[in-house]
Amino acid sequence: MTSILEPLITATDALWHRYGAEPPLDGLRITRTDTPSGIIRAVYQPSLCVVLQGSKMSMLGNQAFHYTSGQCLLASVNVPVTARITGASAETPYLAFSFAIDPVTVGDLLVERADALPQVQPRAALQTADIPQTLLDPLTRLLALPNHPEDMPVLAPLIQKEIAWRLLGSELSEPLRHLGLKESHTARVGRATAWIREHYNQPLRVTDLARMINMSPASFHRHFKAVTQATPVQFQKQIRLQEARRLLLTREDVAAVGFSVGYESASQFSRDYRKLFGAPPGQDRDTMRASLAS
Repeated sequence: MTSILEPLITATDALWHRYGAEPPLDGLRITRTDTPSGIIRAVYQPSLCVVLQGSKMSMLGNQAFHYTSGQCLLASVNVPVTARITGASAETPYLAFSFAIDPVTVGDLLVERADALPQVQPRAALQTADIPQTLLDPLTRLLALPNHPEDMPVLAPLIQKEIAWRLLGSELSEPLRHLGLKESHTARVGRATAWIREHYNQPLRVTDLARMINMSPASFHRHFKAVTQATPVQFQKQIRLQEARRLLLTREDVAAVGFSVGYESASQFSRDYRKLFGAPPGQDRDTMRASLAS
């Protein structure tokens, strides 16, 4: 497997050393570290993460997804995740890259692929699989684009479309179909999670959100939890608290941060924050700042 992945490893490592985590290609992000990580809390967007070296675990609710060198993880909707890099060393650093997947591109391909029909039941927002062999060549060409900026406007959309097409022919086809089919349950839930993420500090009315995506409240609640492993209210709370943690890096007034992300009670904000992050907001803020300073 290492020999098969060598072109991708070489290209990704070169991009990391030249550009860091964000090469000049929209939606592409690289992660490289020679030590296992602590807990990482993030909101995954519709994307594919490809692990070239090391290993990682991502938690969606209580469901764990383990993926290692030669494997990938597909996120089909916006979803808050707790992750940890579990395999990394100075000799073999953890090395991975992710890139955004455009639902419109997938939808266009489904029109061309008559056999790509939606399944009846939605699946969890995360799925893992071995890297499809048919992806190795287009992924290598995608990683070469930042070094040829004059080619990017023309070739990037074509290569990304090819990657989506290859994924539709792989074992990750089903969750990708749900992403691309506008009226599938997963796609509707995806529009709801995107709305919550964008309006996280506003009151959440589940009946209004269900109506917006043309579902009954009961059906919406059932399918939302099947995809995200959380209720809409729990999902919103995680988004609020992750945004609060980001804001605390630059703000001093803990209560004001809580109010800015939508909390009406400073004490409730502090309780929820401590439950998720293991420390009160002010203490966690000081720890994060000290860690960054060091």
